[in-house]
Amino acid sequence: QVQLVESGGGLVQPGGSLKLSCAAHGFIFGYSEAASWYRQAPGKERELVASISADGSTTNYAGAVRGRFTISRDNGISTVYLQMNSLKPEDTAVYFCKVVRWNGDLWGQGTQVAVSS
Repeated sequence: QVQLVESGGGLVQPGGSLKLSCAAHGFIFGYSEAASWYRQAPGKERELVASISADGSTTNYAGAVRGRFTISRDNGISTVYLQMNSLKPEDTAVYFCKVVRWNGDLWGQGTQVAVSS
């Protein structure tokens, strides 16, 4: 079954760090598939957090996370990461990864991140 599986979410105090992973199951990341992380907070629309090109050479970030979050990927193990540092309560959301495949976008099921003291 072709799917993306996120992990690494949890509860963390403000100022803490988490690293999210998004692993491909049932297919292998090629060097032609861009990937992104999105998040959706309660009552809000899903928003783009960070994106990375297929070869990992180009990254982009939402203004709210730039300088705190880092997106990366390891095509050898078909995994995309999101390193989140200096977390704030407003970073609380369900985080989703997305891969742009040849036949359309593929989304993961999401992983919950909660930032609270």
